[in-house]
Amino acid sequence: MIGTVLCYVLLPAARLLQALRDAFFTCRKNVLLAKSPSTQIEGVFAATRGRSAPEEQEALLQQWLEEGVENLPASESVPAVRKVSVTLTSDWLEGSELLMTSLSDLNTSPEVTRCADQQLSELNALAPSELQDHAVAELARLPAEETVTVGGSAPWAAEVPQTDHQTAGCAGINVEVLNDDPAVLAWSLACDAETVPPVLPAQPIQDAVPFYPVPTEVPYHEILWRDWEDLSVQPCVLEQVSKNSPLFEFRVMSYNILAQDLVEQGLDLYVHCHPDILNWNYRLPNLLQEIQHWDPDVLCLQEVQENHYWEQLEPTFKEMGFACFYKRRTGTKTDGCAVCYKHNRFQLISLSPVEYFRPGLDVLNRDNVGLVLLLQPVLPEGLGLKAVSPLCVANTHVLFNPRRGDIKLAQVALLLAEIDKIARTAEGSYYPVILCGDLNSVPDSPLYKFIRNGELSYHGMPAWKVVSGQEDFSQQLYSRKLLAPLWPSSLGVTDKCQYVTLCQPKKPGRRAYSRDFLLQFRFCDVACERPPQLVLLEGVTDAKPVASAREHSAMTAVPKFSFLAWCSGVIQHGLNLTSVYSHFLPQRGRPEVTTMPMGLGATVDYIFYSAEPVESKAGECRRLYKDGALKLLGRLSLLSEDVLLMANGLPNHFCSSDHLCLLASFGLEISSL
Repeated sequence: MIGTVLCYVLLPAARLLQALRDAFFTCRKNVLLAKSPSTQIEGVFAATRGRSAPEEQEALLQQWLEEGVENLPASESVPAVRKVSVTLTSDWLEGSELLMTSLSDLNTSPEVTRCADQQLSELNALAPSELQDHAVAELARLPAEETVTVGGSAPWAAEVPQTDHQTAGCAGINVEVLNDDPAVLAWSLACDAETVPPVLPAQPIQDAVPFYPVPTEVPYHEILWRDWEDLSVQPCVLEQVSKNSPLFEFRVMSYNILAQDLVEQGLDLYVHCHPDILNWNYRLPNLLQEIQHWDPDVLCLQEVQENHYWEQLEPTFKEMGFACFYKRRTGTKTDGCAVCYKHNRFQLISLSPVEYFRPGLDVLNRDNVGLVLLLQPVLPEGLGLKAVSPLCVANTHVLFNPRRGDIKLAQVALLLAEIDKIARTAEGSYYPVILCGDLNSVPDSPLYKFIRNGELSYHGMPAWKVVSGQEDFSQQLYSRKLLAPLWPSSLGVTDKCQYVTLCQPKKPGRRAYSRDFLLQFRFCDVACERPPQLVLLEGVTDAKPVASAREHSAMTAVPKFSFLAWCSGVIQHGLNLTSVYSHFLPQRGRPEVTTMPMGLGATVDYIFYSAEPVESKAGECRRLYKDGALKLLGRLSLLSEDVLLMANGLPNHFCSSDHLCLLASFGLEISSL
């Protein structure tokens, strides 16, 4: 730190200010990128950074190297040091609000101490005595290391992270150690050995310290910058606007926030991460800051640790205006799912927790859970006699095991049956539905196609293929295959993912078996067989009853719950769900990614919403949709695998979960009463 400031003392004041602007421009931009819209940032920095191009800066540096510092006036160096102090203090304190971590390791690093001492000794030998005395006097006025305490974390000293051009004069510094420190990685991406810019050849300049150009750095927020995609220009939305029909607009976020217990149980999955960024005290402020920044009206969280929810998350969310509901996984698991909504935007109609564990059923023997809520939107005052449809919101986190597709399919079917019960209207239709969650299934998996297309023929399908598609077990000789029926009839769920008690009307009367019910069996094969002990009387006991045409048609009518269809290995649902995301980035030619397990990008998190099916062409298996009463207005773009690899995967210093958050904006039609 001292060597860096002494290096800047040797520069003329005008060039020193330009160098300082360029050196701290990236830091200031990183801070503002986390807090401001991109248009506002560009306006600010267009006026403050200056107009000099990189070629002009390099020519200016070369000119300084040729001229040396022989003509440096003493009057110019005096105010320069004070400007250094002001710049270092103001800019770094602003950056500390974003870091939210401890820099004690960097301050106490022996490599940094040796580097500062070595630079100071070199300056003592090279600098003129007058400049040296003046610099020491000015540095004595600089404040000592400032201690800042953030959110209960350990106090840390505010100090500028060492970049390549600041440590270039130190031959013994260990750059890799610094790059592994979160303080350094928080501001710039560590450059590979192949991308390090070439060092300018040293020139024998009298009374000057060798100076190297600033390496090209890519700020983290520019790497991980996610654009907001405005979809309100779609024809269906424009048609709604043209009719002057108002929309109830709201935002929904789905986020797997990575339970801390799961981090500690699977540290081998996060060997690429610095230990500090896996600490819950570091991750919690980042997660809360991200949620508060995007300001959703409905928040669906997965992997929410129970003690963290009750002690930290729920109190904080209530202060942010949320009403919260939580369901912990069954058994000994310590995490679960949570659904929160702004109480000034929605009112709760009904709540239904879903437990997928069923004792005695091998297909439902895991502890995953879900939540299904029916919410009534709260219309603003002044709209008169207006009404808006209730909204059904579901959140779940299904099994991860890639080998047990039968369990995952049964869990999803059980959740869809609960949604069918909550979202069904008295007329038999459905309220708009939004389904969020971590399904541990990729977009081309049969499970995803079942949710989107409404039908799946699973009989004889390998169990691994139904699950996530993250692993391929096709080379195994004896792979587990799904057989029909997938679950027993005792579960009470039909092949259409509906509860039996809801899809069959109740018959009035006290008797369990009415006369009409018993008469249905008088023509069955068992009833038509003559008992062996019955005496055969010609014309009396040898005759078989024959059903009339009317009775035959009534007997062969297919009931609503068809046992034959249920045993055929085909399951269906009628919710008409489609995905918010397209799962492909056309501008990059790569698939979207929501998580990075073991450094491999995959999409396993989704937001599905109700839409109206469009009649497709003959032979087309993919169902097409258009917006209905619930309209998709916008979404937060996802990233590709190569972009996340540039940021060292997930989690990293700015994304404190191993999943990316999903965010979408919707509009509900407001109708007159």
